[in-house]
Amino acid sequence: MFDLIINRSLKERLLVLAVSLLLIIYGALGVRRIPVDVFPDLNKPMVTLMTEAGGMAPEEVEQLVTFPVESAMNGMPDVTRVRSVSGIGLSVVYVEFAWGSDLYRNRQQVAERLNLVREQLPQGVVPQIGPISSIMGEILLIALPADPEKVGPMQVREYADWVMRPRLLTIPGVSQVIPIGGEVKQYRVEPDPARLQASGVTLGELESALKNFGGNTAGGFVDAGGREYLIRNIGRTTRLEDLQNQPLATRNGQPILLRQVATVGFAAAVKRGDGSFRGRPAVILSVQKQPAAASVDLTLAVEKALDEMSRKRPPGVEKPQILFRQANFIEASVNNVAEALRDGAIMVAVVLFLFLGNFRTTFISLTAIPVSLLLTALVFRHFDLSINTMTLGGLAIAIGELVDDAVVDVENVLRRLRQNHTLANPKTALEVIAAAAKEVRSGVVYATLIVVLVFIPLFALPGIEGRLFTPLGVAYIVSILTSMAVAMTLTPVLCYYLLPGMKRIDHGDSALVVRLKAWDERLLDWSFDRSRLLLVGTTMSVVAALAAIPFFPKSFLPPFNEGTLTVNVVLNPGSSLAEANRIGTQAEMILLTLPEVTEVGRRTGRAELDEHAEGVHYTEIELDLKGSGRARETIIADIRQRLAVLPAVVNVGQPISHRLDHLLSGVRAQIAVKIFGDDLDTLRDLAADLKDRLGRIAGISDLQIEKQVLIPQYKIHLDYDAASRHGVAAGELLQRLEQLLAGERLGQVIEGNRRFDLTLRLPENARGERDLAHLLIETPTGRVPLSRLATIDDGDGPNQIGRENTRRRILISANTDGSDMSRIIADIRAEIDRRPLPEGYFPLLEGQFQAQEEAARLIAVLALVSLTMITLVLYGRYRSAVLTAIILGNVPLALVGSVVALWLSGQALSVAALVGFITLTGIATRNGILKISHYINLCAFEGEVFGRKMIVRGSLERLTPVLMTALVAAFALTPLLLSADTPGKEILHPVAVVIFGGLISSTLLDTLLTPVLFWRFGEKPLQRLLAEKSQDTF
Repeated sequence: MFDLIINRSLKERLLVLAVSLLLIIYGALGVRRIPVDVFPDLNKPMVTLMTEAGGMAPEEVEQLVTFPVESAMNGMPDVTRVRSVSGIGLSVVYVEFAWGSDLYRNRQQVAERLNLVREQLPQGVVPQIGPISSIMGEILLIALPADPEKVGPMQVREYADWVMRPRLLTIPGVSQVIPIGGEVKQYRVEPDPARLQASGVTLGELESALKNFGGNTAGGFVDAGGREYLIRNIGRTTRLEDLQNQPLATRNGQPILLRQVATVGFAAAVKRGDGSFRGRPAVILSVQKQPAAASVDLTLAVEKALDEMSRKRPPGVEKPQILFRQANFIEASVNNVAEALRDGAIMVAVVLFLFLGNFRTTFISLTAIPVSLLLTALVFRHFDLSINTMTLGGLAIAIGELVDDAVVDVENVLRRLRQNHTLANPKTALEVIAAAAKEVRSGVVYATLIVVLVFIPLFALPGIEGRLFTPLGVAYIVSILTSMAVAMTLTPVLCYYLLPGMKRIDHGDSALVVRLKAWDERLLDWSFDRSRLLLVGTTMSVVAALAAIPFFPKSFLPPFNEGTLTVNVVLNPGSSLAEANRIGTQAEMILLTLPEVTEVGRRTGRAELDEHAEGVHYTEIELDLKGSGRARETIIADIRQRLAVLPAVVNVGQPISHRLDHLLSGVRAQIAVKIFGDDLDTLRDLAADLKDRLGRIAGISDLQIEKQVLIPQYKIHLDYDAASRHGVAAGELLQRLEQLLAGERLGQVIEGNRRFDLTLRLPENARGERDLAHLLIETPTGRVPLSRLATIDDGDGPNQIGRENTRRRILISANTDGSDMSRIIADIRAEIDRRPLPEGYFPLLEGQFQAQEEAARLIAVLALVSLTMITLVLYGRYRSAVLTAIILGNVPLALVGSVVALWLSGQALSVAALVGFITLTGIATRNGILKISHYINLCAFEGEVFGRKMIVRGSLERLTPVLMTALVAAFALTPLLLSADTPGKEILHPVAVVIFGGLISSTLLDTLLTPVLFWRFGEKPLQRLLAEKSQDTF
């Protein structure tokens, strides 16, 4: 089949050139339409259920809302975990599904289960399914600063809610816009119980009078004079006076107006969160994208809309400021990897020219790069793959190998043309090129097939690591296969047009190659006489390398360099929003003194639409950094030191890294220790004890217990006997208390396209412990103080209750300081096992390391499967276990260099490094195939006999392509080896280190060992193959 392709390509030369040119143009146009993102799609299917439950305490939220919802979600197909947080007036349930399951089907199943559970929930409590969003969804944080002297916080928030948010939501690809900060406007009615008693107006009368205030109603149709008229009953108003003068009841012929018994005005809704920018109050808008949206294009569309809106701002509202822009990281990462691709291509060109010694052969070899890359881009576009750091990384790793097939072809064609030039009766150039291309084709095809087989383990990786590295494997394999196709079609055609007419065709090898061959010949003569010593020394090196692997530090992925930091400042639960704001502002001012910090923005507590159940004690500060001479670790240590003066727990991370951690363990930290049980007090005691013990482990940082603690509460205990004496039903009394204390939404007032709640609530000054005792409650026997119907205690209760898979749990989270993750995990496991937990309580250790361990185990198993398949392919080709073993001997030789390179560079053994080992296996076996195939061909078709002379000749003739392909692949990686912490390159750096080190060692050792092994063990398999001689080439 391959011979036919080569023959047809050389016959239809112009057609091959025309099709190649057409594909290059089409590919170049197609590249511009491929979406650009930082990573492949990492979204694990998850549905978030948010339930607002008024002012309920966490205990009531857990029992009345979270538990029924959780129970309904368990048992659905593909559900892997159900997590929940029950906070003050809020329940958030996260339903996680298996990777690869259909998110839309999952949401439909959740909606069906919710319909079954709605009847079990308290009246007016309705769970909402969160919008579909992406794990990398927060593409922008926009700060809306304002001058407090010119505009109030209520007006700023109104502009954000009713102008900016609706406009941004119209942009295709935007999933959600979440504002936090400012004040949400409400029409507030604050009844005075004393005035209500004096006027004889009941709360029920007040409530019914306000229910339909400010609305329009329908009047149907009427026919008049042959025309149909629509009747509208218009009562809509936005004037406070109309609300204040609303009659509630009539006493002694006089109407009682609302303003006589209550205070009516505009008021801020109850705030559970706030925002600021550079230490000044501001509204912060978080823009979330849909999973399939292209981040960079969407960011540009949002920024264009912001520019349009900023031209017509209300007085006092300043121009929106970008606080966090994910596109910066994406553009930096993609540009850095694209530069690595470009620089790698330049290195390839330099190496090729040094070996080939002329521009024509270099040009023919290099054409494989653009044609292969652009064909790969067409495949990406067809399968809806994005351009990201991983797909570009696959191409950057492959770029040195893209020319391998072409180099082997060109070198062999050039050598055969030179030999043909010296013959008395030379053949035609077309015959020589066709024969030379076919001669090496079999070996090249098998080598490429092995490279593809080696990558099979990547496609079976589960979870987030599979989502990350599978696109790298796709890019690598597609580009390698396209380069093989180019070598069989375009390369022979270009050889025909450019090589036969060369003036210096008979000038022989370049100066570099002549010198290398002389060295290699001397080395081979030396090595044949010392073969036993060489084999023993190499075996010892391989054994030492294998023995060193378990002692390497281990990590999941290399740390990212996002150019931004997220600083969490956590006060003790029970702290007020005002106190959290004060401490948060202090933290902002401290952070602004750092020379690297350009922007600082703060979000404290929870926004109204947010899926995270954070209390008002929790502050998240986003820092935008500029480049400086200091390392990122130094900056983070400086931040921790400066913020240590604050009475708070500080945790420093990066936005995207935090989200990946959250995806892995449900926690925004690298390590999560979860303790499960039933009693909250016991859970807190166990967590405190374990935290003290873990604090003694070296290398742990940011160690903290989830803020699941007791906070102050006013507890109103109903006295059933007193209630029955006054003739008031307990349920009615509790409902009235909820209405007055927590507040009740009676309706909406519509101003144009803006809607504002009309609420009924006691004034703040009537909600203290002493004031509550004197609160007048309506009973059939008259109004009596609350103290006669209930006792009021100053007690405490939990601030929130975390649950996972129907069990209560408390969490201890931690990061590492960059030390060996595997050692720290081993120490944590030993510390957990040292002191058993009480019956009914059990710990669970989760985090990045778990994914790393699972990935390492799976890669090891699949690598054995892959190696078995490679062995079968090689055995099928050579029909000899000995020759197969000699070729596969390159793999442990490569391991030696990889281990040394990892040790010298100080890299941990991460999933990225394991991917490097996988890639290396394929590249290393190629050298052995090319040499062994040539030895056999020399004996089978060129009259050579087995012996040192034949092996030396074969080694020298294959020295150029073997060294070229290895050095080209190695030096193409130098851009990824340098600047290891540059955005985009950091995740590919370990891959490049492993491949570079392995290629150097395997190429150097292969130059000596493969000839020696073939000389010692290859004669019998060779004679058997020659006896069969069933192939044209080997």
